[in-house]
Amino acid sequence: MAREFQRGHKARIGDLTAGTDLYVGVQIAGPGLTFDISCFGLDAEERLSDDRYFVFFNQPKSPEESLQLLGAQAGDTESFRVTLDRIPDGIRKLSFTATIDGAGQMSQVGPGYLRIVAGGEEVARYSFTGAEFSTERAVMLGDIYFKDAWRFAAVGQGFDGGLEALLKNFGGEVLEEEAPAAPEQQPQSGAPGFAPPAFAPPGETAAPPAFAAPPAGDTPAQGFTPPGSTPPQGFPAP
Repeated sequence: MAREFQRGHKARIGDLTAGTDLYVGVQIAGPGLTFDISCFGLDAEERLSDDRYFVFFNQPKSPEESLQLLGAQAGDTESFRVTLDRIPDGIRKLSFTATIDGAGQMSQVGPGYLRIVAGGEEVARYSFTGAEFSTERAVMLGDIYFKDAWRFAAVGQGFDGGLEALLKNFGGEVLEEEAPAAPEQQPQSGAPGFAPPAFAPPGETAAPPAFAAPPAGDTPAQGFTPPGSTPPQGFPAP
């Protein structure tokens, strides 16, 4: 059963799930808007000290694959796989962000969310609307960070300056060069205890996973259970 988070709410991952192989999904949309959704792997000073941990469309995974970009699926605009026990000690925070590509501002977005799924079950959701924002063009939606244990925080804060301001906040910079074509994403191999969730609107039974049927002889990922249809319960502020 998912816990509902509001901006500023925090919780230990261990209080949400015993799993360490997580699916993080982001749903965000607005009329005429296009978004780039990324994950910044930051050090203890909350800086992007190793740009190999900036996971986005043009760099879809970290060196040891503890962070992987999965693409749009299961009703989510973008999704990630996060394997907590493979994240190196030098990375202490994962910041999940959304940036408008082109004109527009975050006050124009419709209802959206960032959610965490473990073992096929949604365990946390931070919902937001454009009414929570103003002229921002880049927002930090949520963080998974280490403070004696891995924790989750709903953030919902941003920058008018877009991607450049976001990168500067993390100690990086925008390179003035033409971006190469995005590499083709390879199919994700199954792993025990991890599988992307099925999508179901609130109050409806979850549909089968949004994937093509595997070829004969392939073995599906173990431990997959679609999220239940029970509405999320309120989660008090810490």
